[in-house]
Amino acid sequence: MAPAQHDGGSGAPARMTRFDDLYDQPDPRAYFRVLGALDYRTPHHAQGVFRRLLRAAVAAAPKDRAAGRRPATVLDLCCSYGINAALLNHDVTLAELAAHYTSAAAAGLSTAQLIERDRQFYAARRRPDAVPVVGIDIAAPAIGYARAVGLLDAAFAENLETTEPSPALRRALGGLRLITVTGGASFLSARTFRSLLATDAARKDGRDLPWVAAFVLRTGSYRPIADGLARLGLTTEKDTTRTYPQRRFTDADEQEYAVAAVTAAGDDPSGKESLGHFHTALYVSRPAAQAAAQPLSTLLPTP
Repeated sequence: MAPAQHDGGSGAPARMTRFDDLYDQPDPRAYFRVLGALDYRTPHHAQGVFRRLLRAAVAAAPKDRAAGRRPATVLDLCCSYGINAALLNHDVTLAELAAHYTSAAAAGLSTAQLIERDRQFYAARRRPDAVPVVGIDIAAPAIGYARAVGLLDAAFAENLETTEPSPALRRALGGLRLITVTGGASFLSARTFRSLLATDAARKDGRDLPWVAAFVLRTGSYRPIADGLARLGLTTEKDTTRTYPQRRFTDADEQEYAVAAVTAAGDDPSGKESLGHFHTALYVSRPAAQAAAQPLSTLLPTP
């Protein structure tokens, strides 16, 4: 939930490229310029997946608790500039956002002018099924921009690895149905999720817990987080039908590291990391009864 909490940030292994400075900018132009050149695509893969999972999570919520519930809310961990919120709630693609922010027209604007342009840009593309999105990331400039242009309904520069959620953050999570992660799972632990979920007395039986959807680099293990979620009442499934390219390697050393790490984790880098890209796997955590009622394969887009 900070520059160090994004895949490739300062919390990454020494042989991964650091992108800390991208999240300390007043707007996302550098983010799209640098990561776009590396063909960064995880939010593109997540767009359709998150929309489908949110619909399913809302439909699966206990009906006896539906009355008076606030609108379904999404929490995006390590949200940076609100890219996932932009793609979830607006008729726009990641490629279109990249073109929008790297254009000559954007280059000539001040941050204040870009904010005003983006307010109009996103308002014109807002989907009728848009939902409230709360963002957490200790990169304050990034979440400040996302809030200013209307992508996030609430934003919190809090590090839940070291502190408990503020009262304001807890209040903002009423109606929480889905927690999303596309950049940062490698640097989170079960503590963040425990801080968010374990103290909610209304959910102690697990039936009304939100779902968690995380795209996780194959260079590490999601098992510690999955085990922590299990203790809270969520069972975790992995999408075994495919992997999702994340970005190109910046150099041969980074690729060598990734191939070795994936192999050590028990996966096969052939045709994936061996061909020049980091890959992620999708993990979805749900209350056990809801997972049993509907196979994960039926909730995901066709490979």
